[in-house]
Amino acid sequence: MRLALLPALVLLALTPLAQAQTPAPAAATPAVDASKPLAVVNGKEIPALYGELVKREMAQGQPDSPELATRVRESLINLELLSRAAQDKGLDKDPQLAAALDIRRKDQLAKAYLEDYVKAHPITDAEIQATYDKAKAGPVEPEYRAHHILVKTEAEAKKIIADLGKKAKFEDLAKKQSKDPGSAKNGGALDWSDRRAFVPEFSDALAGLKKGETTQTPVKTQFGYHVIRLDDTRQPTIPPLDAVRGEIVKQLQQLRVRDAITAARTGAKIE
Repeated sequence: MRLALLPALVLLALTPLAQAQTPAPAAATPAVDASKPLAVVNGKEIPALYGELVKREMAQGQPDSPELATRVRESLINLELLSRAAQDKGLDKDPQLAAALDIRRKDQLAKAYLEDYVKAHPITDAEIQATYDKAKAGPVEPEYRAHHILVKTEAEAKKIIADLGKKAKFEDLAKKQSKDPGSAKNGGALDWSDRRAFVPEFSDALAGLKKGETTQTPVKTQFGYHVIRLDDTRQPTIPPLDAVRGEIVKQLQQLRVRDAITAARTGAKIE
């Protein structure tokens, strides 16, 4: 379980990092003796476990090494000294800071509970198969390949439609006039997508076109006015179970999380 550490810890870690020189490849670091503190600061022990947790956050793909262990130790010493200085000044009594610390603590506890719940209710092969079979048996949303031109005003869109009627090339107009940075450079081309990828007004207009047709009236959405051309449609094939097993597991785990939240709220007195 990865714990989200205070952002200050990451900042404190930069000091020993900046001072360190690029080391030669180091030998494997000896196992940490969990019975001994990582350090003792003004008589207060910093448990070795703290170092292991922080090391996971600071490593970010770096190999375990004595240099990394030193950075972790120095960062935790700095954190202990500065947090103690804050308490001595009474900053921990500040309502906003106290609330932020309480929220962080509860957030970590909630994450731990949900992870434990999912672990205690593992996803079964039968559930995975049933979810896959249901998706395979259900209706499949067709996918569309289209071009579009996005402009700010209805008048601009009507002018583009008129120009297309005079044999202007759609792709050329899109490159010159479309305000959609993602597709304009490609002549207005959009990737294969089903209707869920678009806002309702756009998807409704797209679904109403026949292959090769262009909208004859501007399509207004929250982004502006569109001129849309439908190039092709296809029925997507359902990939084999092994190809989507990981995705199904994630979906089912999200349902487990929802069940845990629902159970926790059931019977709770919420005013």
